[in-house]
Amino acid sequence: MNNNEQDTFLKFGKKFQENMCQLMLEDRPFFDQISEVLKIEFFELKYLQIFAETLMKYRSKYNTHPNHEVMMSILRTELNHCDDAAATQVRNYFARIMKSEGVEEAEYVKDKSLDFCRKQVLKGAMMQSIKLIKSSSFDEIEKVIQDALKLGTDNNFGHNWHTDALKRFEYINRAPISTGWDRMDEIVKGGLGKNELGVVIAPTGAGKSMVLVHLAANALKEGKTVVYYTLELKDTVVGGRFDSNLSGVPLNELRDRKDEVLSHIENVDGTLIIKEYPTKSASVQTIKNHIEKLKKRGVYPDMVLVDYADLLRPDRNGKEKRHELEETYEGLRALAQIYEIPVWTASQTNRSGLNAEVITMESISEAFNKCFVADFIFSLSRTVQDKQSNKGRIFVAKNRNGPDGLVFPCFVDWSDVTIKVLSRDDNDVDMPSTKDALTILRQKYNELTAK
Repeated sequence: MNNNEQDTFLKFGKKFQENMCQLMLEDRPFFDQISEVLKIEFFELKYLQIFAETLMKYRSKYNTHPNHEVMMSILRTELNHCDDAAATQVRNYFARIMKSEGVEEAEYVKDKSLDFCRKQVLKGAMMQSIKLIKSSSFDEIEKVIQDALKLGTDNNFGHNWHTDALKRFEYINRAPISTGWDRMDEIVKGGLGKNELGVVIAPTGAGKSMVLVHLAANALKEGKTVVYYTLELKDTVVGGRFDSNLSGVPLNELRDRKDEVLSHIENVDGTLIIKEYPTKSASVQTIKNHIEKLKKRGVYPDMVLVDYADLLRPDRNGKEKRHELEETYEGLRALAQIYEIPVWTASQTNRSGLNAEVITMESISEAFNKCFVADFIFSLSRTVQDKQSNKGRIFVAKNRNGPDGLVFPCFVDWSDVTIKVLSRDDNDVDMPSTKDALTILRQKYNELTAK
């Protein structure tokens, strides 16, 4: 092995180095670590040296990390010091980043690059120590070695209870997004906040997807950018539910009242992206890669919904199903923290929840522990009689920001994806009785048979 290969990333290859530079741009914590130990000359390829140097200079000058739009502007206008061939290579490389779905084996690239850079720094410190030995400066030698060992590590050592006491009294802006239900917002302090995971529990056919649509639609009304991942239904079907919820036009009348629906859509301030993945084909990492791709195109989600988490593919196979599910929910919580947004998903109950009047966390399918990581959990229960009369009950099973264990009656009308949560003693919504509902059904049957 020649000296050039020992002192550069040459042995790792071109793709490794390109992935590393991409991670430096897209993974801020990684950049913070690697920048302490990275030397530009470690890159063997000129265009990657220019790219990394441009990124590091921007961080040093503005003390903030550039997004893709800023980086694009810099590479278009500020490469005058480079020859034309090198500048073209840099821009072509950035264009490939913009088209990519994210870096595969990202953790491997980060680990190997950090390890290499830290060893190079330590090597330099040892060479410096040899010179200091001649002057018997042993205290200085120790300091040089210790300083080298500290570089490139995670510098967040945690919250010091004594010295960081004032931080605990600073206002934390959760920036909650309303659920659309006043009663629920009251107990959850305005809605689900950034960095938080919310879970809706319901048996099959009870309306998990409908609830998620309601939550997303309300965020749209507030002008938010919402990304909705569907793993069971087609994107157009989900889109139709949003059409009905936001326009008030029943699902079965959407086609006949198309112009009315389109008029309502034009008046909605928020942005909605519906991304469809086949069941068990997408993982949390897949969702993360898609979000990164959206960000490259200037779409920054304010809220993410996954319909629903149990249908995600685990990032790592080979474990028991309950452990796979737990890791999936942990991954979704991490997603909320990384992007500082609220994330909603749903979970299916086991058989005990099929006709239960109130569904508690004990009815969660497969893995009870998966909900330990959630910040807010509520269930929707609807017995056969409830479905006939458009009734249901919402049970607040977990609430980090307020009381839990509360049961609220609700009014559910799937014809136009309408859900109203009432107070526990509220009767301000006239819900039809079972008898009335059966009468309506008979009338509809008679109308159909008469044709």
